Amino acid sequence: MELLDGKAISKQLKEEIREEVAVMVAKGHRPPHLAVILVGNNAASETYVSAKVKACKTTGFESSLLQFPPEITQEMLLQTIDELNENEEVDGFIVQLPLPKHIDSKTVIERVIPTKDVDGFHPINVGKMALGLDAFISATPGGIIELLKRYEIQTEGKHCVVLGRSNIVGGPMAMLMRRNTYPGNSTVTVAHSRTNNLKEICLQADILIAAIGKPEFVTADMVKEGAVVVDVGINRVDDSTRERGYRLTGDVDFKNVANKCSYITPVPGGVGPMTIAYLLNNTMIAARKRM
Repeated sequence: MELLDGKAISKQLKEEIREEVAVMVAKGHRPPHLAVILVGNNAASETYVSAKVKACKTTGFESSLLQFPPEITQEMLLQTIDELNENEEVDGFIVQLPLPKHIDSKTVIERVIPTKDVDGFHPINVGKMALGLDAFISATPGGIIELLKRYEIQTEGKHCVVLGRSNIVGGPMAMLMRRNTYPGNSTVTVAHSRTNNLKEICLQADILIAAIGKPEFVTADMVKEGAVVVDVGINRVDDSTRERGYRLTGDVDFKNVANKCSYITPVPGGVGPMTIAYLLNNTMIAARKRM
């Protein structure tokens, strides 16, 4: 068993980006600029945003954090998005999800112009990605693809089971793994909580990507010997033995599954760091296009 070390690979990717930014600035161009809109006081969202801002600093990006109270109106939020769309000093921006219930996330996502949608959530970017056209790929699936590529995981002709069907991870992940490219050319099955014979389907997977949002859902009897397992989940589980009262775990029972795998991502330190690095990668792509 070998770990797919997202922390190490993300460090490599960020260093490559940092070097490119240094060359960009030396040639007289401004550095890439990523803006983040954060609504409310969700602790997890604040942690994610803080990590993104820190990553911008280490790679030489400019960053802006626009934080609003949870009671902001949808109209005011859309106005802020319009301003960022028109701001030529901002290469890309994201609206951190989830949003308060009174704000329609779909309307917000569609308001971001595709050329600045570095989260890759806009329907135009999703559609282009599905067709194999030039588009921003959403950060988590894009980060996973980068991780598989750098570890030279063989994907062609393999059976890839994606456990989860969200628009953020499961859906785009399935599209990427079936594309006629590398990583890709897999035979893809999308499974979810309503799938019959879920265990039997997972046991067929050469590559199992777990993004179902349930702690330690994937157990050893669901994974075949030698499989590559990518754990997208990050869940807080109560643990009285820990000083903070909880521990972080993925969607995979790592302790019992790891010995059956050829490769597996840890949680934390697997997919999470790759998501942030790939967001910077998308912003870098946007910056290149305006030069």
